[in-house]
Amino acid sequence: MLRRNVRLRREYLYRKSLEGKERLLYEKKRKIKEALEEGKPIPTELRNEEAALRQEIDLEDENTAILRSTIDDEYANATDKDPKILLTTSRNPSAPLTQFTKELKFVFPNSQRMNRGGQVISEIIETCRAHDFTDVVLVHEHRGVPDGLIISHLPFGPTAYFGLLNVVTRHDIKDKKAMGTMPEAYPHLILSNFSTKLGERTANILKHLFPVPKPDTKRIVTFANQSDYVSFRNHIYEKRGGPKSVELKEVGPRFELRLYQIKLGTMDQDEAQNEWVIRPYMNTSKKKKILGD
Repeated sequence: MLRRNVRLRREYLYRKSLEGKERLLYEKKRKIKEALEEGKPIPTELRNEEAALRQEIDLEDENTAILRSTIDDEYANATDKDPKILLTTSRNPSAPLTQFTKELKFVFPNSQRMNRGGQVISEIIETCRAHDFTDVVLVHEHRGVPDGLIISHLPFGPTAYFGLLNVVTRHDIKDKKAMGTMPEAYPHLILSNFSTKLGERTANILKHLFPVPKPDTKRIVTFANQSDYVSFRNHIYEKRGGPKSVELKEVGPRFELRLYQIKLGTMDQDEAQNEWVIRPYMNTSKKKKILGD
């Protein structure tokens, strides 16, 4: 199993190393296509390669003409089967962190919670790979307050690191009757205001934690981005007075996420390349928002 993982990882890195060459070839073919469509002369630097490139263009179809990347490979098989998620915590978790993780088990369908014990991250990742888990979610805390969430996609990544703020668990809410029971149905997803390229990437990581729901399910999970803070809400709805009367009830938990790093690899790979990481000047600059408008 270990040799197989090493071989698959080597193949993945080799495909990734070819990306630069493929992108350069794609740009050359795009320039020739544009010149032919607009009736302009072929760019001077491409005239020696024109015949070979035009032959390649003629052989392409709708699928092969699109530039693919390792990011496409990461979730290429995600629609073939439902996600299978392992939930765990940092070592020696406090009671609030354990309670929050128990509630996250109901938030993510097909998830299993594991007591961390003395296991190291590399052992957890290897075990999950061997048992066909698609994601590992690790929750951190600081002085009994949950403050970090890491989502690592298997087998090759990516890994997204989020800060966790304003956590309100179902356990903290005293009026249990008004809140109702925790549904385990596959939810409909609302991903709001992830309009930038990084926002789309983040939304892609979050949405693949949930399987495809049935059309008539009454559970809704919302990830709403505002000023680069992603609010999570979990609701159920009922149509008591007919189709035009919808009653929405929040069932918890609720929290905010702040993305600070995406790595092109799994959680245990310290050498993995950073796809994006927040910098100190990003907190004070008046530039456009990172995830959306």
